[in-house]
Parts: sequence; structure tokens; C-alpha cells
Amino acid sequence: MTSSTVPLRNLSSEAAHAAVAAAVAHARGLGIRVNAAAVDVSGVLLAFLRMDGAFLHSGGIAIDKAYTAASFGFPTEGWGPVLEGDATLKAGLPAVPRLVVFGGGVPAYEGAQRVGALGVSGGSAEQDAACARAGLAAIGLAEQAQ
Repeated sequence: MTSSTVPLRNLSSEAAHAAVAAAVAHARGLGIRVNAAAVDVSGVLLAFLRMDGAFLHSGGIAIDKAYTAASFGFPTEGWGPVLEGDATLKAGLPAVPRLVVFGGGVPAYEGAQRVGALGVSGGSAEQDAACARAGLAAIGLAEQAQ
């Protein structure tokens, strides 16, 4: 008989808060002001931190970057090559609500298990991604399955 349930592992709220704090610390070192978000494996917000003076609209973008990375299991900057190979997908997919197709969102993996994601917005896509990766590193998680 097949089981009717599956085990689910999630980023803890404590780790989520530590990760967004580390992402913000990295942003401070870069001289930028960002919003940072951490979500669980289902994309539900666990932690959010807005630096003083960070763009207000970037708050929602950070949350959506984390949501996108949790949803698909790869960094948001990875959408470029996917979209380039398919004109229909390139035209339609970015119109999907909450889907972000530029850098700053990274999934969080513990071993082979996806446990959540981080999203950062306020700098360039590259700076945002670096901040999100700094948040992951601070809590000992990887952005891809190990």
C-alpha cells in the first residue's frame, strides 16, 4: 500500500530570522539598503527585515523572489536561460503573479531536501543574490541539493 503522507522539513523561524539578519548585514557591507525575506518550503513568509531607507516597493519583490525560489527550487536568476529557449514561455511566464525572473531569490536546501528560500531586493540583481547567498551561508544551508 502506498503511504498517504510524506514527511516535510521546513526552515525554522529561528534560522529564517538569522538568515535575513545576515543578508542585511551583507547589504550593509556593500553599502546598499535592502529588504530581505525568508519563506518555508511552501512559500509561506517566516521572516522579513527592511533596512532603514530601503525602497518600499522592494519589500513585496523580496517576498516574491523567495516565493519563486521556493516554488521552483532554483535561484531566480536561473530563469534567463529557461526563458531564452522558448518564446511562448518568455512572453507568458513573467505575467504570472508573484513569479520573479531576475536575481535575488535562492532556495534553501538541507542535504537533498528543499526547506525554504530567501529573497532580497533593493540593490542590483547581482547584489541581491549575493546578500541572499550570505544569508544561506550564515545558517549553513546550500542553494542546491547536495
